[in-house]
Amino acid sequence: MSSSIMPLLQHHTVHDVDLIASTASRCGLTNEVVLSDHVIAEEGYCVAVRALHDKAQYNQLECTDGSFQTIQAGDVLVGVLGERQALKGYSGRIPRSIAPGDTLNVLNLGGIVGQCTSDHPDLGPALEVEVLGAVLVQSNDQWTYARIQDYAIEPAFSLDTSAPLVMVSGTSMNTGKTKAVCTLVEGLTAAGLRVATGKLTGASLKRDTRTMQAHGAIASASFTDAGVVASTNKQMAPLAKGLIAHLNEHHPDVCLLELGDGFIGYYGVDELLRDKELQHFTTAHVVAAVDLAGAWAADHLFRDRYRADIAVMTGPVTDNAVGKQYIRNELGIPALNARQDATALTELIAHTLETTSPSWNAHPFGVAV
Repeated sequence: MSSSIMPLLQHHTVHDVDLIASTASRCGLTNEVVLSDHVIAEEGYCVAVRALHDKAQYNQLECTDGSFQTIQAGDVLVGVLGERQALKGYSGRIPRSIAPGDTLNVLNLGGIVGQCTSDHPDLGPALEVEVLGAVLVQSNDQWTYARIQDYAIEPAFSLDTSAPLVMVSGTSMNTGKTKAVCTLVEGLTAAGLRVATGKLTGASLKRDTRTMQAHGAIASASFTDAGVVASTNKQMAPLAKGLIAHLNEHHPDVCLLELGDGFIGYYGVDELLRDKELQHFTTAHVVAAVDLAGAWAADHLFRDRYRADIAVMTGPVTDNAVGKQYIRNELGIPALNARQDATALTELIAHTLETTSPSWNAHPFGVAV
């Protein structure tokens, strides 16, 4: 049933909710929602659920205001149906059918709701929630299902022009990609540049893009703004290009783009790195790795599959001289830690932009890299 043509339902109830997940931000919901007992079991639809128990860890929800609130037994929250295939977190899917009274799980901090298919030993079992109903919104005297796709930035199937792109990717989750983006945003902004940021793949959580803006980005957007709960198993290039086109409306000097998860996996990173049009506008690749095996694999993957140079490696593998020495001497790639070498990292990327993007009107740093 289309969310845009559903007539006023007879079986609906008004319900107060305690928490609204950040993934549902674009729907503009309040803490009083109208619920339908007919639930469409598809990605992006908002559902109200009740927490069935307390949880000692991984027990928070990122809300629409950016705060993280602890979910307590009995709390009613609005989440968004979606799947997740996380190497270092919960994995889950959307069941074929969903009805009030069913038990589902909260799969991530951003409020993705689905059926957990694989727990993680460090996090304990995923929080169980009881489905109360589908969330409705009123538009033009009709009740429609609340779903994030109806408020999404449009995809773009071609990208005719763009500010230079700097892609920040990694060997897996939690490799320091967001830290690298924020370091570069801060450094380039301090030099007088207009920097836009985006997160093009991952599982919905607004924390990273909010942090980027807090460090000085003039605009920031994520795949969730394109109507995607999780970038698994879908064609991401048109959605990513739509986000880039949106960021370019703010007239940035450069776009820093984080690719969530790792090159190898289900989140669409590999697709974006292989896209020829995105390659055309990409000036530099920043790669974050945890260990030397990951750094070695990234070097071979970029040379053999993506036909692109890595401008610099960062992440935990560069926490001390051991990793830096291997990357520089064995791989021939600059190695700079985003926490320890912030100035040098910024200067290297600025120098790359100046030398490879002739039309880029950058502020010269005056430092040879």
